Amino acid sequence: MTEYGKALSVTETPIPGLVVFDLPVHGDARGWFKENWQREKMTALGLPDFGPVQNNISFNDAVGTTRGIHAEPWDKWVSVATGRIFGAWVDLRQGPTFGAVYTTELDPSRAIFVPRGVGNSYQTLEPDTAYTYLVNDHWSPTAEYSFLNLADETAAIAWPIPLEKVQISEKDLKHPRLADVTPIGPKRILVTGANGQLGRALRAQFGDAAHIEYATRDTLNLNSPDLATARRWRDYGTIINAAAYTAVDTAETPDGRRDAWAANVTAVAALARIATENGITLVHVSSDYVFDGSSDRPYTEADPVCPLGVYGQTKAAGDAIIATVPRQYIIRTSWVIGDGHNFVRTMTSLAQRGINPTVVADQTGRLTFTTDIAAGIQHLLDTSAPHGTYNLTGSGEPASWADIARTVYQLTGHDPARVTDVTTAEYFANAKGPVAPRPTNSTLDLTKIENAGYTPEDWREMLEKYLST
Repeated sequence: MTEYGKALSVTETPIPGLVVFDLPVHGDARGWFKENWQREKMTALGLPDFGPVQNNISFNDAVGTTRGIHAEPWDKWVSVATGRIFGAWVDLRQGPTFGAVYTTELDPSRAIFVPRGVGNSYQTLEPDTAYTYLVNDHWSPTAEYSFLNLADETAAIAWPIPLEKVQISEKDLKHPRLADVTPIGPKRILVTGANGQLGRALRAQFGDAAHIEYATRDTLNLNSPDLATARRWRDYGTIINAAAYTAVDTAETPDGRRDAWAANVTAVAALARIATENGITLVHVSSDYVFDGSSDRPYTEADPVCPLGVYGQTKAAGDAIIATVPRQYIIRTSWVIGDGHNFVRTMTSLAQRGINPTVVADQTGRLTFTTDIAAGIQHLLDTSAPHGTYNLTGSGEPASWADIARTVYQLTGHDPARVTDVTTAEYFANAKGPVAPRPTNSTLDLTKIENAGYTPEDWREMLEKYLST
């Protein structure tokens, strides 16, 4: 008997992400009405905004019709249109809750959200039972599925009607026991730009698990017209875009301008479209160059962008595109140092070779080490931090490039007085090619990411570790 007048409410289960909803059903002598799926109300109660793309209905003539246990690579919202069912769910995902079981009855006043990888099975308790389910992917023969035998002794599901007395398909009878089930792995994570300084740090941070994929320009062309079909994108949960055009001076040339816009805007727009259409979380790395550097304080995430040169303009345009993606993190950073050619390695080489450099002293900011960026990205993903823009640089007192050069000389056992200050204008006075304008203040405020639970390391301490290794 359907219960009328219940308040919309949520019941958690022992299986992470498997959530039961009590639904308000309004009835009278004519019948009843309910809101079977109401995005705004249900997401407000914590239901994932899972983006359904298909609605299916299963009609069952007889009492005892039993289906499952099937685990699919998509999320499902299951509710009863008429009749009553006993439902059994078994966690078939990799992880500590693999094999966990939950059972309950569903009627028109109760629905359940079944996350990807949780096996589901239903036994009808009344004739002419129909249940409906919304799913957020279309069936595919290449998708990853997993199955469990309905009679598995480990799950030990207490079926209301014994299995030997009900109608079960021959296929369901042949499914494996729990010990032989292949668990469904987590959604894939794609890292683009995997051979760059940040890409190599992301490799070290995220490791070589089977669901992590690293792509380079040679293995995935982000500007290809076939990008939308280059992967089964519904299998991906996260894309970390570490690919970018970063030659700030060359970007001021005609060829450089074209290449910068292709990499930092056109390719970013393609990734944004894929992420939006497939419910993927998109992590994008931005730059202090989106600002003109005229502020007398550190820049916050809310400050309006005002780029000076082509590179900064392309990064600002890319940020604006990424901001439209429902699930996105824009990581704004500055003065990046990692495994590759960079300012610190240049200064170290000059010091060792006995060269006394002149270094720009009127640009101020903080070094950011790629290990810090990679760890910060993983923190935001692991903690499901609110989506949006986060500044992520080294912490500590800002310094000029000349100050940093002197610190490098000192830490490598050389006289820091060998470094001479120079203005940006003086440094580039005899440049033979175009020079991109630089922001004089590149210091970014770190309050937001610290409030999200991640505290970047002091850039001076990181520099000392970097030089020691």
